[in-house]
Amino acid sequence: MINTFEASHQLCNVTLLGNLVAKPEIRYLANPVLAVTDIVLATTYRWKDKNNHNKEWTSYHHVKVVGKLVEESLQHANKGDILLVNGYIANNKTKPIEIVHATTIEHFAKGFTQNINNITCSAQLTTDVKLVTTESNNQLATFEISICHHAFSEHKSESLIHHVKRPVQLWGAQAQNIAQQAKQGDNVIVEGRLSYANNQQKSQQIDASQVHLLAK
Repeated sequence: MINTFEASHQLCNVTLLGNLVAKPEIRYLANPVLAVTDIVLATTYRWKDKNNHNKEWTSYHHVKVVGKLVEESLQHANKGDILLVNGYIANNKTKPIEIVHATTIEHFAKGFTQNINNITCSAQLTTDVKLVTTESNNQLATFEISICHHAFSEHKSESLIHHVKRPVQLWGAQAQNIAQQAKQGDNVIVEGRLSYANNQQKSQQIDASQVHLLAK
């Protein structure tokens, strides 16, 4: 069970630096009049495999932008432009898509840059940690977290509580440690990157680089 008092003080911060997949289509809401757009931002993760071969994987992030931020940062944006986005993960209320809700955006012209895909959040485990060993003898810990935090809504003109759940996977030596020490209901801080499952909904998940178990 989630402790509502503690959960309402949790934090979620996402930073993305990537390329616009298409020119933003800006529309307007009424009562009050607000600009809104849904963009897709591509970030590419690069690494070397055990044979020292270069590998890469591109993630496509659905980002919702509302209010003055649309006109200030995206009015003249085009396909391929570079955007630096800060925001938080959220659930789309009208489509079965898990998104990033932008709070700040900086727009740059087209070009090549090393991408950024970072998430840091405080959360609570809603499941126990499951530990498996792969055929290549790597250890993988999987679990689900719940994040409940405040964010200001321009449409409602008030601060609202956002409650999301996301699966997390953690590889390597830390996987065994967290599996031995953490259990459902524990509070954690998760650092990592956003990725998307290979299903029809492209469900959002967190590939953790660090999981910090908070003192009980």
